[in-house]
Amino acid sequence: MRTHVILPEDLVKAVDALAGKGKRSSFVEEAVRDKVRKEALLSALAETAGMLSAEEHPEWATPEKVAAWVRESRQKSDESREARRRG
Repeated sequence: MRTHVILPEDLVKAVDALAGKGKRSSFVEEAVRDKVRKEALLSALAETAGMLSAEEHPEWATPEKVAAWVRESRQKSDESREARRRG
């Protein structure tokens, strides 16, 4: 799809210097996709912030508890995988 976008001259010159001749559209597309992705992630983070409380998940209350939970989860996963492998 074609669209018309107005940008300051200095920004267009900077894009052209970075992107190279004939690659302005690709450069702008990549930059816009990156910005849209970042904004979607920030929105998702804002919407989900605080969903998991330390009261509901005491295993995640401190960095040390999180590390212990991860170690335990990995150990259980490894044991389960080994049990399946043995048949």
